[in-house]
Amino acid sequence: MAENFSGTDEMKRAADIAAGRIKADVVLKNARYLDVFNARLCEGDIALCGGLIAGIGSYEGEKEYDFSGKVVLPGLIDSHMHIESTQLSPEEFASLAVPRGTTLVIADPHEIVNVCGLAGADYMSRAAARTPLDVRLMLPSCVPATPFETSGAVIDSKEIAKAFRGKRFFGLGEMMNYPAVAAGDEEVLAKIYAAHSTGRITDGHAPEMSGKALNSYIVSGVRTDHECATAAEAEEKVSRGMYVLLREGSASHDLKNLLPAVNERNFRRFALCTDDRHADGLAAEGHIDHVLRMAVKYGLKGELAAVMCTLNAAECYGLKGKGAIAPGYDADLAVFDDVQNFNCVAVFKDGRLVAEDGKPLFSGRLRLPAAVKNTVKVAPVSADTFTIKLNGTRARVIGLQEGTLVTKNLVEEVTSRNGDVVLEGTDLLRLAVVERHFASGRAGLGLVKGYGLKNGAAATTVSHDSHNIIVVGDDKQAMADAVEELKRIGGGMTLVHGGKIMSVPLDIAGLMSSAPAEKHVRLSAELYKAAYEAGVNRGIEAFMTLSFLALAVIPELRLTDRGLFDVNAFGFTPIDAQ
Repeated sequence: MAENFSGTDEMKRAADIAAGRIKADVVLKNARYLDVFNARLCEGDIALCGGLIAGIGSYEGEKEYDFSGKVVLPGLIDSHMHIESTQLSPEEFASLAVPRGTTLVIADPHEIVNVCGLAGADYMSRAAARTPLDVRLMLPSCVPATPFETSGAVIDSKEIAKAFRGKRFFGLGEMMNYPAVAAGDEEVLAKIYAAHSTGRITDGHAPEMSGKALNSYIVSGVRTDHECATAAEAEEKVSRGMYVLLREGSASHDLKNLLPAVNERNFRRFALCTDDRHADGLAAEGHIDHVLRMAVKYGLKGELAAVMCTLNAAECYGLKGKGAIAPGYDADLAVFDDVQNFNCVAVFKDGRLVAEDGKPLFSGRLRLPAAVKNTVKVAPVSADTFTIKLNGTRARVIGLQEGTLVTKNLVEEVTSRNGDVVLEGTDLLRLAVVERHFASGRAGLGLVKGYGLKNGAAATTVSHDSHNIIVVGDDKQAMADAVEELKRIGGGMTLVHGGKIMSVPLDIAGLMSSAPAEKHVRLSAELYKAAYEAGVNRGIEAFMTLSFLALAVIPELRLTDRGLFDVNAFGFTPIDAQ
């Protein structure tokens, strides 16, 4: 940006280009561009000086691109995401996201830090630096997410304060322990203070929070929220001064419910995010460009939607030089066919063409440090590990719901035989979370409704946020076989059905694949196809939905390696129900 001129000579050259006294380095000609300040399309050549936008008007350049009939937007910004949820290395994620128009992401490496500690964040930072994608890393605030689970690392407020003395982290990642913030927990507040005392932003995570509890959360310094379930909730949070991040990911589809809260008076307080987006969705549908298309589908004007993932996101996070097409702003630009279909045809980063016609013009060499490999450490399991003993005939059951991460706390009649539940003839399945960081042998047990798998088991080492092994099934031996398979391949996703085992390795911390994106997408598609053919409910994401059933900060009922957890009461609860 203009503030980063190295001296007056560089400043004079930019001024000469802007005035038309000398040719620009690069000119994007004959295209319309989005004036984000007025949310309207305008006409004019865009002249670049190195990595800077020098001017808009009529210009000549040493190199010119004719974009007749196209629309130029500022580079798209994902305001909150976890790269690990793509199951791709940062290099491979960039190869899919950048050609879709994304030039910057606010990335919370919460997942890999819960497995590998801050060494995981260091890996993510170094890997992303080998690509043109601008990755602003947030320092995970909840490692573990709650004290009710076992993670691979623990990061307290003192370690957070120490980390913020350096420059690696842009802000504090989503504060998921919202009850503790509202209650004034000193350790949690110390984490937020560490961010604010060094001038950094804190992201929020506060589902269904309102009233005085919300006031307490906000006054502590939390600025954003991406967990709104209703338009009314979004409106309240905006009215309290928060930025609401409208999420459209692989498992959570919030746009349809939340867009009624957006109007021309308040739209500047909304940004767009994916949060958790799977590789297959990225490859087939896109990244933030997909969110833009969905916003238009649900009735939002394309120009307003585009402002949300450019200027709004930039202002929310204090991203100087980002989010606009204007003199002095960074030359991060995405060229689309229009603002309805958002088909990206070219991407410029720092004034250089880095993607064209949906293809990256860059490659990043994969390098894996020892800290992110061989992370699955599991004690031996057997079929008996998954025996569930009830004291009565009524059990608490995790009820899945299509299109949302929120579960229901159900009570179901369950029969038992020989000290174990009998699930034949029901739509219930066994669910277990097996600790995988220290081989403790600990396993939490529960029941789930709505998953749909029959005569087998499915399992993954991706189970938010501590990423122990989560396994579901109606065959206890198949569940044991699934856990052993994940141990063998070093982490991943697996399906045991019909006597066969099918797997997709996730050899980077048990979260991401070192394979090329194309190969991983193909293998994942084959696994998902097999899972649905095995009876998994087609209204849910077979493995991503499963991975969230251990996240003890989203209502209502979850399971960790330590037991069944009632999020509303924020404490453990027995599986036996009255």
